[in-house]
Amino acid sequence: MLQNLITKIEEYNPQGNLDQVIEAYYFAESAHNGQMRRSGEEFFVHPFNVAMILAELQMDTGTIVAGLLHDVIEDTDVTFEDIVKKFGEEIANLVDGVTKLKKLKYRTKEENQAENLRKMVIAMSKDIRVIIIKLADRLHNIRTLDHMPDHKKKEKALETLEIYAPIAHRLGISKIKWELEDRSLRFTDPEGYYDLVEKVSKKRKEREEYINNIIDDLEKKLREMGIEVSEGEIYGRPKSFYSIYRKMVYQHKSFEQIFDLTAIRVIVDNVKDCYGVLGTVHTLWKPLPGRFKDYIAMPKPNMYQSLHTTVIGPFGEPFEIQIRTWDMHRIAEFGIAAHWQYKEGKVKSDEFDSKLSWLRQVLEWQKDMNDPTEFMESLKIDVFTDEVFVFSPKGDVINLPAGSTPIDFAYKIHSAVGNNCVGAKVDGRIVPIDYKLKNGNRIDILTSAQSNGPSKDWLKIVKSSQAKSKIRQWFKKEKRDENINKGKEQLEKEVKRQGYKLTEMLKEDWMKKIAAKLSFSHADDLYAAIGYGSINLPQIINRLKEYYKDYYGEKEEEKLLNQQANVKKEIKPQQGVLIKGIDNVMVRFSKCCNPVPGDEIVGYITRGRGVSVHRTDCPNISDLSEHGRFIEAEWDTNKQTSYQAEIQLRGTDRPGLLTELTQLVSQLDLALTSLNARTSKERLAMINVTLEIKDIDQLKNLMKKIKKINGVIDVYRVIT
Repeated sequence: MLQNLITKIEEYNPQGNLDQVIEAYYFAESAHNGQMRRSGEEFFVHPFNVAMILAELQMDTGTIVAGLLHDVIEDTDVTFEDIVKKFGEEIANLVDGVTKLKKLKYRTKEENQAENLRKMVIAMSKDIRVIIIKLADRLHNIRTLDHMPDHKKKEKALETLEIYAPIAHRLGISKIKWELEDRSLRFTDPEGYYDLVEKVSKKRKEREEYINNIIDDLEKKLREMGIEVSEGEIYGRPKSFYSIYRKMVYQHKSFEQIFDLTAIRVIVDNVKDCYGVLGTVHTLWKPLPGRFKDYIAMPKPNMYQSLHTTVIGPFGEPFEIQIRTWDMHRIAEFGIAAHWQYKEGKVKSDEFDSKLSWLRQVLEWQKDMNDPTEFMESLKIDVFTDEVFVFSPKGDVINLPAGSTPIDFAYKIHSAVGNNCVGAKVDGRIVPIDYKLKNGNRIDILTSAQSNGPSKDWLKIVKSSQAKSKIRQWFKKEKRDENINKGKEQLEKEVKRQGYKLTEMLKEDWMKKIAAKLSFSHADDLYAAIGYGSINLPQIINRLKEYYKDYYGEKEEEKLLNQQANVKKEIKPQQGVLIKGIDNVMVRFSKCCNPVPGDEIVGYITRGRGVSVHRTDCPNISDLSEHGRFIEAEWDTNKQTSYQAEIQLRGTDRPGLLTELTQLVSQLDLALTSLNARTSKERLAMINVTLEIKDIDQLKNLMKKIKKINGVIDVYRVIT
């Protein structure tokens, strides 16, 4: 086995430290002696195969040594200090980085997965090779997944598709990405996988003949045009099973409707020839409109460069052609690994930094998130989604997650631009702020020094985590004092509701302890987080109850619970809502989703605060579901109760706009309780209206009619 590894390394790096690789091989083999895998093989087979995968990626010998040793700290008696002594601190840190990713234990599978993801991002910032080793580790585990129990197979495969394959994609390592996806599909949907394999196999001979004819025609035409292409530089690349599967599932296509089972790849010596080949292709076959992508002029964030064009073939079937240079091809296959200068052991710092600028952005906004699950969702949006490429007024190319809005663009430019944004123009015309940006759009952000800053509603509009983070930062900074007071009030109110005395429950040292556990420097920071809404009150109350019980004893706690039960009996039910099977219970509307009649609702039985009513589409429902304390709730149509709702409209500032709005409200016989109107220097009007409504239909009807008023660009419900 050792000779195979050495031969592989010598093919691309004959000057590498092969003596150290040999030493690490025997060291790891000895350390794992006697350990076995589920398959019955010796355990050392695993780290050896991880090292082979790293060699196939043409990594430096230090990374391969760390791959051989990556399990010794966790699974043997070898210590970090032992590795430092024998192989040096750099390799020891790589091994330690991989080991730490495996040791995290959290209360739920979701938290464990989310925190592992956060840990991986932080590890990447220290040394990207930690993640490359981890990807190699996961690839070999997926290759040998057959020996695991069925439930573990599916769990590991899903985790691979959700986290590891997207990370490989974001690092540009398609060589690993495709195999991770195809092998995982075999365990997540075995029936679909084998059915697909059979269908592709039946069509293979027919497709190969078709592609070979196209290649012959293209080679002949290129020679006529004076573009030299050597043998093997034009070839068919079969589409991965997983990409075919995704197209069938998400685009609702049958296998027979998918024509691009094979793409043709052309590799040339220089960029000039890339565009020469493109012109030749378009003279041979008619290009499909909207399907040309120039990733040479505008590389993907994962460093991928290539020309993609889809053309109509000889028999009317579309097929894709990819054109790139040899350097681009190497980067497409190996991604960030292709930039690792194995002879020096590192890449130039300026080049490395530019390639991983997205990672620095992720690290910036992850610091503001205390919830690992929120971090995971944000990372999936920013790192694991497709991109949209748009232009600034100066012609700069800006990449954003697919589905981004002008607000995302504004915050990508600068925090101040985002905070003062009052509107946007796309390709010269004013658009709503929730407009979904498309490739090639030219964006011009309208700002105003008189702007009141971002709206909390923007958090539901923006797509990128960078924008969300900056909006949250604005609220935390601009309204810190207000949030501190609000947080204290909310906490005190909650303590009183549960029947505790403030002096007995809100002890200063207890609050300091909780703040420290949640990584806040001061208790005021904790209060501000409560006021802002980034920390849930039940989380704080439960910790305070633990301190209370330890301090006063369990008997006092039982007495207090009895008092709470008696208080609840005296509370009258909230008008407008019926709770199935319960009378005389305190009911309150949750502030996270502000339900109004017409919204689908559900009750959640709280500890000491009766029933909290949520909308069924409230994002917090999934967080609460594990506790199993939901109860059916419905609106009491016999009760005539009014509810306050706020809407905001944005439109072109013109005489009579405000008059028409108030007249419409009056015509619909609605009670207007407040109105706030302001304009920007770009003559954009923003009007906030608060009114009394009976149900959601009444509000929707009003918004529908407002949209018909001349000059109105957008109108939406404001939820605070």
